[in-house]
Amino acid sequence: MAFELPDLPYDYEALQPYMSRETLEYHHDKHHKAYVDTGNKLAAEAGMDSLSVEEVVKQSYGKNQALFNNAGQHYNHIHFWNWMKKGGGGKNLPGALQTAIDSDLGGYDKFRADFINAGVTQFGSGWAWLAFKDGKLEIMKTPNGENPLVHGGIPILGVDVWEHSYYIDYRNARPKYLEAFVDNLINWDYVLECYEKARG
Repeated sequence: MAFELPDLPYDYEALQPYMSRETLEYHHDKHHKAYVDTGNKLAAEAGMDSLSVEEVVKQSYGKNQALFNNAGQHYNHIHFWNWMKKGGGGKNLPGALQTAIDSDLGGYDKFRADFINAGVTQFGSGWAWLAFKDGKLEIMKTPNGENPLVHGGIPILGVDVWEHSYYIDYRNARPKYLEAFVDNLINWDYVLECYEKARG
């Protein structure tokens, strides 16, 4: 199954003022496209081009770093675009998600603080995650293109803290970007969809 660059699920202006058209054009059209193109080439060379993205990520982890980097980032970004929407974010969560966040993470306000902190304290490039692991929700952070799939979890929400995700709009103010993401961009319906799938 060859990697394909998905279309954005909204137009390039949809996430302004929190994420600009320029950021989306660079991030989606250039960075994500490069992961797809390089990933396809490396997956073919490794004889993994018939596998799903998830399988390529899992099978290349720790064995084929170049392939893993590109496959991991492709997987992360497929979901990243869907984890955002115009008019998203904030405390208005679907009931099942609110219940899980209350019981597993100590409520919305604690989740918000801990999720933002995971992104702020991820040194260098990487991601902050809300993952489903061992039957409950957990906040994680990973370097570079790693994600919870290779650490025994399933990502249900992730935020990209590579500089190309925020530098045009926020310069070096990563905490402001993360606050804007949580408060104004998260597509909670898609998070719920991922959560329900993860729970089986």
